[in-house]
Amino acid sequence: MPREIKIGNRVVGDGHPSYIIAEIGINHNGDLNIAKRMIDAAVHAGADAVKFQKRTPNVSTPLEQQHQMRETPWGYITYLEYRYKVEFNEEQYGEIDSYCRQRDIPWMVSVWDEPSVDFMEKFDTPAYKIPSASLTDFNLIRKARATGKPLILSSGMSTLEQIKMGVAIAGEENLLMMHCTSTYPCEPEELNLKMIQTLRNEFANLPIGYSGHEVGLVPSAVAVAFGACMVERHLTLDRAMWGSDQAASVEPGGFERLVKYIRVTEASLGDGVKRVYESEKSSLKKLRRAAGN
Repeated sequence: MPREIKIGNRVVGDGHPSYIIAEIGINHNGDLNIAKRMIDAAVHAGADAVKFQKRTPNVSTPLEQQHQMRETPWGYITYLEYRYKVEFNEEQYGEIDSYCRQRDIPWMVSVWDEPSVDFMEKFDTPAYKIPSASLTDFNLIRKARATGKPLILSSGMSTLEQIKMGVAIAGEENLLMMHCTSTYPCEPEELNLKMIQTLRNEFANLPIGYSGHEVGLVPSAVAVAFGACMVERHLTLDRAMWGSDQAASVEPGGFERLVKYIRVTEASLGDGVKRVYESEKSSLKKLRRAAGN
């Protein structure tokens, strides 16, 4: 069984170019114009897709957090009010859908609760992602799976046993697993990129990707060398913008470099078979020395 799935018109898996997702998430701060500028930046950088986060705030926000107060660009408001401020409605997502079609880039979302799956079924997105926080929400996994769309599971904050259970609930068909450490930003010592190979060994039929929250670009290219066939990084227009995810995000120029680093990494991996290349032969003729008999 090939270790691959199809997302839209792209095959994602071993032997195929890495599928690079620009995670817009909530870095738009509820501003549709900022979201469109971020879509433009993703297109310019060469990303394969953009992704947002879809929540039903009164469902997905824990009760003990809903009435906590916090400073925001909209004033000193409850956490629940803040969650509504950064949530796009159906009309706004309709504009996002139209704009992504205009820019010829697929878009998808992480669904954080069951009503969000129903909401998103109004749009023809190519896959759903289950965020790390919801890997143990088995009803949500079943709900997303019932749509028939490919599913991406993220594994931050989870033990290997919890990951196995999430995979068992989802089933391995049309499933991709993302290695992730849910710290924003994440220190290099906690990225644990070798976990990509651990997941590849544990789930022989699953494509394995990488969702990174580190500062910098190199680990995401290294993840591809370890076998990640999908790379997701947060995109921002400016890391100094207000918001909890901005510091772990990549600005447009950096995202463009990230895509280039990944493509160079892919080209450099080769097939592991030693050969003498045509480009070496002139040097071979001029420089090769042989020991005397």
